[in-house]
Formats: sequence, structure tokens, C-alpha cells
Amino acid sequence: MLLSILTVIPAMLMPLAAQSQLAKEKRQVDTSEPSYKYMASAGWSYTSLNQVNQSNNGLQGVDISLMRNFGRYFGVAVDGGHYQWTITRANPASYSVNLFLAGPEVHAPLYDRVSIFGRALLGAAHTGGAPIKPDESFAGGAGVGLEYKLNQRFGIRAYGDDIGSSFTVTPYEPGDSPHRRWNARAGVSVAFHF
Repeated sequence: MLLSILTVIPAMLMPLAAQSQLAKEKRQVDTSEPSYKYMASAGWSYTSLNQVNQSNNGLQGVDISLMRNFGRYFGVAVDGGHYQWTITRANPASYSVNLFLAGPEVHAPLYDRVSIFGRALLGAAHTGGAPIKPDESFAGGAGVGLEYKLNQRFGIRAYGDDIGSSFTVTPYEPGDSPHRRWNARAGVSVAFHF
């Protein structure tokens, strides 16, 4: 009996409105971003020129790339660059470098509009205007970069990588060249996702 009285007193003191309140249903917010299969970018880039003797200055030029995404974090990229213009006139001749590279890229969101990416590239390098025979070499390397999204389709990418090649020192040297050179490369480009 005492337990019944103690139970009835708090029930009478508690307003009925407090017993029947329900939380409003939250509206579902669509947080998914559109998924684009391709990304094209073009911009300014710089490369060092370590395969040419007495070159005191690197070259600047243009770099373009196209990437096909396979899922949210993985893609395959094709990259091409043409470098012909020196920053100063410290080189003894007018040289040029062309790079043709392709390889996998892994990318992930880092913070809000910023994402990070890493890539490994393989292909060929061509050096023009230098007494290197043959003037083409197998090339490859790895690099990392950041992308800042301006909106859903456009972004700005900044990257740096190290591309190795193996040009000969003696013209028409037979066999594989043991003279490996590593050229640092950096660039800034505008990316378009479609």
C-alpha cells in the first residue's frame, strides 16, 4: 500500500505534456557528393635538368594530365610535360625536356575542401638540344600533392615528385646506361572533374 501511494504521488505531480512529448524527426541531409569518373588538369611546372652536364638551371613549362577514377580512392593517370624555358640564362645551351608518364594514383580527403594524393609514374623522358645520343630514356618516379576544391567540378592541384632517368654520358654508348639522374619536379595546375 505504501509503495502504491509513493508511486501515485509523483505521477500526479508530473504534467501530462512531459510524458507525451516526442522528438521531431530530423530531415535527412544528403551529404554525398557527385561521383566523377575523370579528372583533367593543366598548369605550370618546373623540372631540374641533371642529365645534362654543366646545366646550372632547371626548366619550366606546361604539364597536362588525365586521370580515370576507379572508386573513391584510386585512379590511373596519364601525364605529359613539355619544359623548354629557363628561369635564368645560366645554361650553356637551349635545352628542352619532354616527359610522357602514366601510373596509379591514390587520393583521399584530408580536411574539408583539401585532399591529398600520391602517385607512381612510369614512362619515357626526351632531352632536346643536348649532345645525348640516344636522347630518350626510360623514366619513372613517385610523388605527392594536395588538391583544394574550389567547387564540385574545379580545383587547384599542387604537387612535387622525383623522376629518374638513365641517359648515357658517351654518345651512342651500347647497352644499359649506369648513369642514373633524378630530376625534381613541381607544379601547380587547375583541375576539372567530369
